[in-house]
Amino acid sequence: MDSALFSEKDKAAIHWSKCVINNTAGKRDDVFEEARRHFSEPELVELTMVATYFDMRNKFNDAMRIPIEEQDQINLTLKRRKDPASLKQYLEAIVADWPAEFPDPGE
Repeated sequence: MDSALFSEKDKAAIHWSKCVINNTAGKRDDVFEEARRHFSEPELVELTMVATYFDMRNKFNDAMRIPIEEQDQINLTLKRRKDPASLKQYLEAIVADWPAEFPDPGE
């Protein structure tokens, strides 16, 4: 994982997540300490939870032969990402409908 595309924090998250998914994190003090160097305890808990959640979903979907998405939907997503005008129109619609204020969650 010597890619310049990832920061040291990114690399620690990826390495930790791989070890969690491969069920080796509990035996790798070096990986745990590197993750702790970059993440607070709550962040590490959340990172571990997300890694295990998606690992479980992937295993479930694979076992049940559930496709992630139909190919035509994947193609639409890829096409949409390449069209800045469509993305701009989408974002402008969101901003146009943005509320002037949000309700108080305590009410």
